[in-house]
This record gives sequence, C-alpha cells and structure tokens, in this order.
Amino acid sequence: MSATRPGHAPLTQFPVVDDCLVVGGIALPELAARVGRTPFYAYDRRLIGERVATLRAALPDGVQIHYAMKANPMPAVVQHLATLVDGLDVASAGELRVALDTGMPAHDISFAGPGKRPAELQCAVAAGITINLESETELERVTRIGEALGRRPQVAVRVNPDFELKSSGMKMGGGPKPFGVDAERVPALLAAIGARALDFRGFHIFCGSQNLRAEALIEAHDKTFELGLRLAEQAPAELTMFNFGGGFGIPYFPGDLPLDLAPVGDNLAGLLERLHAIHPRAAPIIELGRYLVGEAGVYVCRVIDRKISRGQVFLITDGGLHHALAASGNFGQVVRKNYPVVIGNRVRGSAREVASVVGPLCTPLDLLADRMELARADVDDLVVVLQSGAYGPTASPAAFLSHPAAVEVLV
Repeated sequence: MSATRPGHAPLTQFPVVDDCLVVGGIALPELAARVGRTPFYAYDRRLIGERVATLRAALPDGVQIHYAMKANPMPAVVQHLATLVDGLDVASAGELRVALDTGMPAHDISFAGPGKRPAELQCAVAAGITINLESETELERVTRIGEALGRRPQVAVRVNPDFELKSSGMKMGGGPKPFGVDAERVPALLAAIGARALDFRGFHIFCGSQNLRAEALIEAHDKTFELGLRLAEQAPAELTMFNFGGGFGIPYFPGDLPLDLAPVGDNLAGLLERLHAIHPRAAPIIELGRYLVGEAGVYVCRVIDRKISRGQVFLITDGGLHHALAASGNFGQVVRKNYPVVIGNRVRGSAREVASVVGPLCTPLDLLADRMELARADVDDLVVVLQSGAYGPTASPAAFLSHPAAVEVLV
C-alpha cells in the first residue's frame, strides 16, 4: 500500500446514514438518480441558511452582509441567498442580469472588477446599481454614459490599500495590483468625482481572501477603517456605505481550522461605534462569497474504471479538473494539497485502501485525490469532493477535451 497523504479533520455538515452521505436531506445514491447523471454539483440550501444565520449572530447589529456572486453564480443559489443577505456584488454584466432577476433592489447591488467594458458600465448605470470605480478611465466612461442616458450614476471607489491581508490565500491589495485605485491616488479621484454629476456613496477596500486567522482579519479591519476615515476627509459627499471587503476563509486541507468569528465580530463592534460617530449614515458592509457557500456544496462523480498500476490504485471517474479545477490543485495552489474526498455511498466503509482519484482527461493534472485513504471503491461507486460550493464549474475549463458539462442542483 502506498504512503497516504495526511487526513482531514472530520467535516460533519453532511449527515451519514447507512454509510451514505446525505445532501439536502437526500441520500447520495437517491440524489444521483434524481439528477439523472454524473458528474454534478449539489448545494444544500439548509447549510447556506445556517451559515448566514451564524454570521449574523457573530457580527454586530447593523452590519450588512453582501454576497459576492463570483464564488457561485448559479441562479438558484443566488435567488436563495438574495432572500437571506442584504446585497449582492457582481463582476460582469452576466452576473448583473442574474442579480436583477432575484428582485434585489438595484441600490443594494454593486459591481466590482478591474476590466469593466463600456457596454457593461452602460448596463450598470441604466440599472441604477453602485459601480466600484477602479481607475480614472472608468470614471470618465461612467460620466459619459450617465450624461448620454440622462442618469446620475451611483459610484464608490475601490481602494488598493497600502497593506495586505496577512496569511490570505489570495492577496488582492497592497503593492502593485490591477484591482482598485492606489490609496495615494484616491484623493485626486475623489476631487474629480466631486466635479461631475455623480452620486458618490463610499469606499470598497478589499485586501485578501481565504483567511482562517482571526487576528489577521482584525488587523486588516483596523487598517481598513483608519484608511477609509482618512480618505473620507476628502470625499465629495457624506459616506453612505463602507465596504470592508471579506476574506473569511473555510478549511480545505489537513491542519486547517475553522475561522473563529467571535473576536472578528467583537472588533468590528468597536470600529462601527467609531464609524457612526463620524459618519452616521454609512452602512458597514462585509462582502463574502466562499464563506457563505463553500462548505454547502459537493462535487459528485462516478467511478468508471478501477486499475492498479505498479501497486498504486487508481479510481478513474467521469469527472475531473474540467469541472473542479480548484480541487485538482490547479486554481492557485503552489504546493498541491488534497481537498476532502470520500466515497459517498460507503463513506466509512469496512474495507479501506489508499487510492488516487483521477478524471478521464489525457493529462496528469487531472487528479482529484492523490494517494488518500478511502473506503474501497469499485466501478459505479460515487466519489464526493467536499467543500465544493465555491469556485466550481464557473472557475473550471469546462470545454477542455469537450467532455459534457457538470449538472448543478440546489437541494
């Protein structure tokens, strides 16, 4: 038996009944039959609701929770979340159409992204949503579009801060970045906004993502607050929103521990008291994607062959990196680590083995589990990749080698 990779801490959000994983109250074999084919993604609406409720209990009253749709823009998921959160953030005109279909008020939808095309900006201005300006060029374009449409565009400034979110999976701020306007350039941009017929709302300051350390988030929130207040002294109008960004992470790999929300919420309470003393109309926003949906989703594929090569067991499935790029380790990982993987119709299994789970693609990158201890599996068994509710099919090269797309369901 080959050496196994370190195991994951138990993940208990999905019940196990008769050794089968249960998603959305449905045993996995029954769910697979209901979906009709594999591979598929399934998202559990109960878990999404519970996550939002847990977050609201931990954060101080008055903090708005916005969902960053790029994490999972499936229309049914967005529609469900729109009933639970206070706003939506989009990153394209396509996501904007999904957001508007939910009935979320346009005032509570924002648009971020460093490369908004003129046609997308026109859609945003016409819809009346808030545009997070990320350059002087965007300011000029939005101004011209507003004049042409006879509208007063709602804008905020996305700031590239002069600090990073320590220990974050992806650093989105600090140093040279394509995202936002460098903090030292923001005062000039604010003056330019004041000279135009624009409705200035506030700031969006986002410096990193996928962070599991409360102390790092607290430090980032403190610095974000001080930077925002300093810039607000030169704002052309009173702040009505202050987006602190997100960055809350979820555990994926061996050794990861869940984020402790309590100290983060306690620290925000102190900051908000100071914020409202100076800017009483400023709505504080925490914008999250992965944290709201990541743990509520599973990716399910079926074993189509079992083979042994020079002593190593390979479970070959009908799914792979073309659907689940992140789980294959090819979406930002420097050193590949295994996502949590189980055999969904025999989770514990009396017989165990060390096996690698691979997809059908002709590349060694198509690896979903590298020498993990799993229940012994055979053809037609169901492989489940947990923690798959965020950055799944829309973050994967679905057209690679022209295999069928994965199905998505909300249960």
